[in-house]
Amino acid sequence: MKVEVYGLGEVLVDIIPEEPGKYREGTKLTVHFGGAPANTIIGVSRLGHKAGLIAAVGEDLFGEFILSTLEREGVYTKWVKVKKARTSLAFVVLEEGGERSFFFYRKPWVETADTMLKLSDVDLDDVLKAKVVHVSGVSTAYAPLSDTVFEIMRAAYENGLEASFDPNYRPDIWGSGERALKTFDKYLKYTTLLTMGLDELTSLFNTSDYRKVSEEVLEKYPSLKWVAVRLGARGAYVKTRETEVYQPAFRVKAVDTTGAGDAWTAGFIVFHVLEGRDLETSVKIANAVGALTCTKYGATTALPTRTELEEFLKSRD
Repeated sequence: MKVEVYGLGEVLVDIIPEEPGKYREGTKLTVHFGGAPANTIIGVSRLGHKAGLIAAVGEDLFGEFILSTLEREGVYTKWVKVKKARTSLAFVVLEEGGERSFFFYRKPWVETADTMLKLSDVDLDDVLKAKVVHVSGVSTAYAPLSDTVFEIMRAAYENGLEASFDPNYRPDIWGSGERALKTFDKYLKYTTLLTMGLDELTSLFNTSDYRKVSEEVLEKYPSLKWVAVRLGARGAYVKTRETEVYQPAFRVKAVDTTGAGDAWTAGFIVFHVLEGRDLETSVKIANAVGALTCTKYGATTALPTRTELEEFLKSRD
């Protein structure tokens, strides 16, 4: 079975404390798979579709951990390159209620493997056999990865693939939303699906009026087909040029929201983009995928299989 969805960009290790609050003497930390496009790709794979990753890891134990995780999850790894560098790390700070923030060991703080991916590391003709390419905004911050991402996104769009973009705005990497949005502009010209959280929308556009923002970006970027805004505990909203859909969230006991947005995107890509289910149903199912991911520590730990998702949906009518 050929790859249907490629994730492109950063892959890293999330270092997550076992308890909320600031780090202190004796804080227990756990190691988890991470990186927004990589999380989404594992979500796609668990939901029964062939997925691959285009990325770079370091020549170290963390890189080995990432590769073994991807292979165990059935992800196609031919275009995951090993660089003579350290694997990127993201340290998570948990807040009460499961919300989190990050500080990174990667550019701009230190050079690590994920930003070293070059276009020459990838066979573009092979990638263009897929149906969807999914990218995170983190990967657009520093070359050569940012250049590689741009060329693949442009080629994907021009060859009729769906190009999915999640800004995944992180102040620790960008410094300001204004700088990030200015950079994102050239990538959005080749994007068909824009998916973002309400918090990052607010940081980027200086407003929480997600309906207005959705309308404005659809008008600005002719390539866009869908603008999806994840509203956390309130649910999700998707706008196209013809319609708009809102679906409330499923209530679960959230312990860690890391990766919930990536999980939502995986659900939307699988059920709407690949399988063609109607927009309202697809948003509802994507909400369920995102909710389930919040029930355990780690971005991918609680990503549901197809069977687990179906059982959850049946239990909630």
